[in-house]
Amino acid sequence: MSRKDTEAVNWKTFYYRLYVLAAPIVFQSLMLASVAAGDALMLGRVAQNEMTAVSLATQIQFVLIMFIAAIVGAGSILGAQYYGKGDRRAIQELFNLMLRFSLVLSVLFCAACELAPDLLMSIFTHDPELIRIGSSYLRIAGWSYILSGISQCYLTVMKVTDHVMPSAWISSAAVVSNIILNAVFIFGYLGAPAMQSRGAALATSLARGIELALCLIISSKERYVRPAWRRMLRWDVQLTKDFARQCLPLLGGSLLWGVGFTSYTAIMGHLGADAAAANSVSAVVRDLVCCACNGIASAAGIMVGNELGAGNLEKGKIYGIKLKNISWVIGFGSTALVLALTPLIVQMVILTDEAHSYLTGMMVIMAVYMIGRCVNTITINGVIDGGGDTLFDMYSLAVSMWGIAIPLALLGAFLFHWPPLAVYSCTCLDEVGKIPWVMHRFRKYKWVKNLTRN
Repeated sequence: MSRKDTEAVNWKTFYYRLYVLAAPIVFQSLMLASVAAGDALMLGRVAQNEMTAVSLATQIQFVLIMFIAAIVGAGSILGAQYYGKGDRRAIQELFNLMLRFSLVLSVLFCAACELAPDLLMSIFTHDPELIRIGSSYLRIAGWSYILSGISQCYLTVMKVTDHVMPSAWISSAAVVSNIILNAVFIFGYLGAPAMQSRGAALATSLARGIELALCLIISSKERYVRPAWRRMLRWDVQLTKDFARQCLPLLGGSLLWGVGFTSYTAIMGHLGADAAAANSVSAVVRDLVCCACNGIASAAGIMVGNELGAGNLEKGKIYGIKLKNISWVIGFGSTALVLALTPLIVQMVILTDEAHSYLTGMMVIMAVYMIGRCVNTITINGVIDGGGDTLFDMYSLAVSMWGIAIPLALLGAFLFHWPPLAVYSCTCLDEVGKIPWVMHRFRKYKWVKNLTRN
């Protein structure tokens, strides 16, 4: 890459495009994370067990999201490149592929929540009361999985076809509805019964219904890409193969990451109710703070993918390097934000004294973790995946998370009986430890490639 190539890039246009794409996605991510925060705060006002049980129960949805993320992620990678190429028909076919796979998985997870909620809850805790509360939550919330699986496909296509703002407003409307309905059904406002954790589940299902309805209404407009319903049962063999090449590594990485994070929650859940409660609150804060890096990562994948799909390989490479550098700024900024929020968060939630102590320590540990999380999310899930190099994420997770962090956490919790904060530190090792490896892979530039076909 020559200096002349770098100087030829219009950086004003680059930053404007990054802002236009990232700002709505950051806002959308923040609103989505606010639902979990709202659940935690409202249920925390009811009882610690209600908050903890729902936090554990939502890990089932978290695992489903990992499957859906792989499906829509593959659609986003190919969709961004085909949009850069100007191939609308290919995007329609990708839309169909995403809908088929998402719907099948969502129905399976919904059925599991209806038929065996106690078994699912027993994965995360042995406490009978937490199992009882969580099971009642899952029986209602499971229906939201089907609605969400369909709407995520619509929102993904909107993002890659330059309709980021409408997708953000749809998600935001659903989130606002969810928070309002949470208050109504958890506490029994406006004449509704006080359903506590079951109220949170009902609010989630109703909000997902609103989200899907808005997706269908907005996508009916002329300039929007819609599913090719007449070709829904037909398969474009070559495009399906290309989709699978992107989806399967993403699925492997998503499952390794998603099941790994679920394992972290399960490990902390077996260290006692206080440790589980503190971990639940820290997870909500982590998700809120990560909204910035998630939004920029999504924007990075679209920007890099558009240029590579249009055949501008050198420009896509330059964009990737700039976005990687931006990830470091976001990482250190997120660290400072977590440290600044720690006193406020600790005072806001109603916990036992021991749980408050755990939460303070977890927030400090998380502050260091945020550097690795932000750098890796933007560099891997944004830039590297945007060019189709999706295998690396799976390899890195297999080594750093499953080869190091999870074994150490398991040994510390169940063999050596380390304090909860020491075990929590083990769960944060993977992101920080793999930064050198990520930078080495990035500089190989295997991600600089055009994935489209005629």
